[in-house]
Order: sequence, then C-alpha cells, then structure tokens
Amino acid sequence: MPRRRVMRVLVVADTHIPDFAKALPASLEREAARADVILHAGDVTSPAVLDELARHAPVHVALGNNDGAAIRRWGARDVVRVDLAGVPTVLLHDTGPRLGRARRLTSKFPDARLIVYGHSHIPLVERVGGVLLLNPGSPTWKRREPFPTFAVLRIERRQVRAVLRAIVPRAKTAQRSRVRSAPVATRKTVKPLHKAVSER
Repeated sequence: MPRRRVMRVLVVADTHIPDFAKALPASLEREAARADVILHAGDVTSPAVLDELARHAPVHVALGNNDGAAIRRWGARDVVRVDLAGVPTVLLHDTGPRLGRARRLTSKFPDARLIVYGHSHIPLVERVGGVLLLNPGSPTWKRREPFPTFAVLRIERRQVRAVLRAIVPRAKTAQRSRVRSAPVATRKTVKPLHKAVSER
C-alpha cells in the first residue's frame, strides 16, 4: 500500500536581514532543510535571505512594506496565491488593523482555506470557519513577544496542521531551572509555542 504523502511547509515573516539581524537562526535553517515549500510573508529586506532559503525548497514571497525593488525583482508580489497540496493559499504582508481582520480576509479571499500574513511580528494561529489564518511572527525581531518565532505546516489529504515554534536560547532555559550550572555560550533551540491547530 503506497505511503500517504505529507507536505511540510516552513512559514516565516519579517526576517529584517541585515537591517535588524545578521543572519537567519540556525534552528530555522534546520527546518528549512526539511521543508517541501517555504512561505515568506514579507519584510525580507535582502534578497540574499530568499536565495539562502531557496537552497532548501521552493520559496513563495509576499512584498513587505520594508521591501524594495530587489525583493520585487526576486519574485515578491503584494498578494501571492498558491496551491499547497490541494489547499488554496493566500500569502500577503499587511492585513490592516487587528479589529475585523478575520472578517476582512475571509471576505476578500473567499476561495482561500489558508491565509498567511506578517507585519505585526505577533504570532497567531486562528481558525475561522474552514479557513486557517496564520501569522508566524518573526524569527529575528520579537519586539514585545517572549521569543522569536516561525511556523511549520503539515498538509495531508488537504488538511492543514499548524504549529508555531519559539526560538528559545538555551541559557534562558537553564535560568528557569533551580539547578546551577557553569556558564555556557548561548545556543538556540526550538519548542512549540502552543498546541497544534488543525483546520478541521
């Protein structure tokens, strides 16, 4: 019996390299190496980031408000529509005010079952009817969030399972425990930020 095909999608936004961060986190690079497709929801700021991600998997990218002509030449558009294993998907950067966002997006893109956006640097997974709304946050610039974040999707039989991943420095993890240890160089690990959310 043939094995069921599962598509793995890495979702990132607001990388802001090199204007804020110098490079992508190593944990995100590891996830990129496992991805079948990569979505970037804008504010890339350097096409070198897209080149790096594209070494691992095909990249679809939305144009952010901080992205210039070089990102557009790379292929970014204000709104990107893509089919992910039978799931109609829309990718964009800025969705406007938080109030009424879900209603606006589902009305503007009635055929989409997955809508990915960025801009706020605030990670969020929200299900509205049969539509999954996803902001992966930022893997480099957390602003007021506890940790930098990205998201991983698993798509199987047109069903989407989304997990937000927090990039947590190991040094902070050690500080939370009561066990004293010798100082170590800060390394980053990845943990789920919340329980997985399915569109079902």
